[in-house]
Amino acid sequence: MDGKKCSVWMFLPLVFTLFTSAGLWIVYFIAVEDDKIIPLNSAERKSGLKHAPYISIAGDEPPASCVFSQVMNMAAFLALVVAVLRFIQLKPKVLNPWLNISGLVALCLASFGMTLLGNFQLTNDEEIHNVGTSLTFGFGTFAVEFRHYRYEIMCSEYQENFLSFSESLSEASEYQTDQV
Repeated sequence: MDGKKCSVWMFLPLVFTLFTSAGLWIVYFIAVEDDKIIPLNSAERKSGLKHAPYISIAGDEPPASCVFSQVMNMAAFLALVVAVLRFIQLKPKVLNPWLNISGLVALCLASFGMTLLGNFQLTNDEEIHNVGTSLTFGFGTFAVEFRHYRYEIMCSEYQENFLSFSESLSEASEYQTDQV
């Protein structure tokens, strides 16, 4: 990496993504084996006799519901750790702290939604399950779009001020007034 030092924590978002994806695929395979949902490549899907392979339906009954709950709880914890580490990383670099704080709050609400989503199965309490889904996808999408809109992750052995890609482009275009 040419003299730049990066922390091992930089791999946490990747680990979060891989383990959550793998866990959700495990839930899917358990539900297919227990004949709760139809496989993605099945010809029976057209007849409409069984449920489509939605993850909430796949993780609705034991043993898949137990794995689904555990996967969502672990994902919520890892998302919360990523949110706090990202908040700490950006804290000395942001000019408007409300941007950083709102991103942290949004990811905390998304993490809370993940716990609701995983622990309240669809058939047991559909309303709370759907609130958890809305929190997870709503605030999760907001946080990702909002927090990464103007900042880049830097890994270096020293802290220095930096410009995001969009700020660099706008600064460069400032001196090129003849181009639109």
